[in-house]
Amino acid sequence: MLVGRQSWSFDRGPVILGAAAVVGPEEGKGPLGQDFDIVHDTMEIGEKTWEKAEKKLMLDAADEAVRKSGVDRDFINFYVGGDLLNQIISNSFAARTLGIPYFGIFGACSTSMEGLALASMMVHKGAARHVLAGTCSHNCTAEKQFRYPTEYGSQKPPSAQYTVTGAGAAVIGTEGDGPRVVRATIGRIVDLGIKDPFNMGAAMAPAAVDTIMTHCRDFGITPGHYDLIVTGDLAAVGYDIARELFARHHFPIGETDYRDCGLMIFDRERQSVQAGGSGCGCSATVTYGPLLRRLQAGELKRILVVATGALLSPISFQQGESIPGIAHAVAIESGRG
Repeated sequence: MLVGRQSWSFDRGPVILGAAAVVGPEEGKGPLGQDFDIVHDTMEIGEKTWEKAEKKLMLDAADEAVRKSGVDRDFINFYVGGDLLNQIISNSFAARTLGIPYFGIFGACSTSMEGLALASMMVHKGAARHVLAGTCSHNCTAEKQFRYPTEYGSQKPPSAQYTVTGAGAAVIGTEGDGPRVVRATIGRIVDLGIKDPFNMGAAMAPAAVDTIMTHCRDFGITPGHYDLIVTGDLAAVGYDIARELFARHHFPIGETDYRDCGLMIFDRERQSVQAGGSGCGCSATVTYGPLLRRLQAGELKRILVVATGALLSPISFQQGESIPGIAHAVAIESGRG
């Protein structure tokens, strides 16, 4: 059901039947390392190129999510996925292997919740019984495409972020046991003129604030309705800006525990990740790994995941364009009493 201008309410609560988070070595060394399903010990993951390694991450996460769901792959109606690479090749080539009818989407780092929202809508409206949603990123492919190849060894400013090497996937179904997707708010583009590709947190923060405030307004709730609100990958710079914007709007974010996946996944004191994590795999792995585990264990009952994306490309940057920001919010409940 449409709520307000840009939100959906799922009264029958599509169920997350199975989910998986697969990461690389640096993510495995971080504070959440023990909560991921698979931790690869090399960046190559046994492949000859970074791009093939990223596809392997996506396939690993998809296979594990399907296995945990208990649903035969032949009974999954659609796969909704995307990533950061040109023409979303990691997911398109993974979909080739999976053999599941495929919707390819691009929301930059917001793709995780964009995909989950769309998958939930399909299930909720009876357009599918089971939908697989997934996304991925790899530090070396992102550096190669958007900045400088890793081998170049360029220095980065403190505002830069470290792209997460990881993939997350979830199987959404009409009925069963598991956390339920109960609401979603689809974000709008917010662009305040930031042009620095090494400061994407600043570019995305206004969109995150706009979506969270809209979500609460549309549903007539306050942030305290949730045990936890997490943004996708604002990291240190964007997270601080978001808090300043909330204060400026007198929005009571202090009613809940507000955190950021880009700050949760790494230990900035011990790991060289500049401002923190980013990438499609950032919010995907944190959500489909540690956060769902906490929901299933009853430690959390209601969470709002707000995946943030910087919708730039190498061409738009070279042509002097600013960086459009987007954020999509999905509310997940434990399904317990």
